[in-house]
Amino acid sequence: MMGSLTDADDMLQESLLKAWRRIDTFENRAPFRRWLYRIATHTCLNELALRRRPRFLAAQQWSGGAPPLAEIEYLQPYPDRLLGDAADPVARFDMKESVALAFIAVIQLLPPRQRAVLLLRDVLAWSAREVADSLECSIASVNSALQRARCTLRARFESGEPGTRVLSVTDVSEKRLLARFMDAWERSDFNALASLLRKDAILAMPGVAAPEPGSPHVSPTWFRGRAAIIDFLSTVPADGHLEQIRLVPVGSNLQPALAAFIAEPDDGGHRFYGVMVFDIEEGAISAITGFADPGLSDYFGPPSWLPAEQQESAAYGL
Repeated sequence: MMGSLTDADDMLQESLLKAWRRIDTFENRAPFRRWLYRIATHTCLNELALRRRPRFLAAQQWSGGAPPLAEIEYLQPYPDRLLGDAADPVARFDMKESVALAFIAVIQLLPPRQRAVLLLRDVLAWSAREVADSLECSIASVNSALQRARCTLRARFESGEPGTRVLSVTDVSEKRLLARFMDAWERSDFNALASLLRKDAILAMPGVAAPEPGSPHVSPTWFRGRAAIIDFLSTVPADGHLEQIRLVPVGSNLQPALAAFIAEPDDGGHRFYGVMVFDIEEGAISAITGFADPGLSDYFGPPSWLPAEQQESAAYGL
């Protein structure tokens, strides 16, 4: 519902605190898990009511497609290791449909109540009656909200935009393509990188909301097409010296992903730089969503080759 991993953590803690304080109100008339989901849903809805809706740049600035998901400033990737066990291929694909970055991003376009209804009905498989009871509304309003939410998602996923399809790609194919991408990156071989991209590929970098008043806000960036992406990679990250940025495979949203660590000349080490999540279609990269968000370092880094003093400061390993 939140679209942000760090916000989700905050909402989880707040929900559990509310549940603990209200434990005497649990009357055992419904499953305890459902009671907790109800508290969590209303906690998220209250927080979302304080947010402004995503503001998109004029559509004419973006040729041939819907407004860019990069404009959603609360979007963050989600580490696979926090998703639990999805070893069975069928279960993994069923889960992927509801945790893929494209799905998480698109539901941020929905009004909060439609978002809640969609997740409770289509992801958690609650009945309309159960959702109505949880949200304290009528079954008719639940069905109406679900229909509108599904229409919005259908329009987005049927738009043909790169990176908006949830595909079942074999792990072997993903690993091979990712290995070729890493090899070309380490050699700063931009021709090789270009050969791995679809002609209409998209590079999106969502904006990062200022963590506190007065701190800088990272603006969203969006590139469409192989040439535009390569032009960006050859000039902006480390001034085009990609070999200064080491890439490490990670899992995010059940999609191939890479964590990036940029060299620190002063101490010979590396610091966390960001995460790239990949969409792969027909053997080529159709979309790269990059997150230059230092707050993700606790979830996606650092790797074992960093200096010991930097290792000790990390909350989580890869």
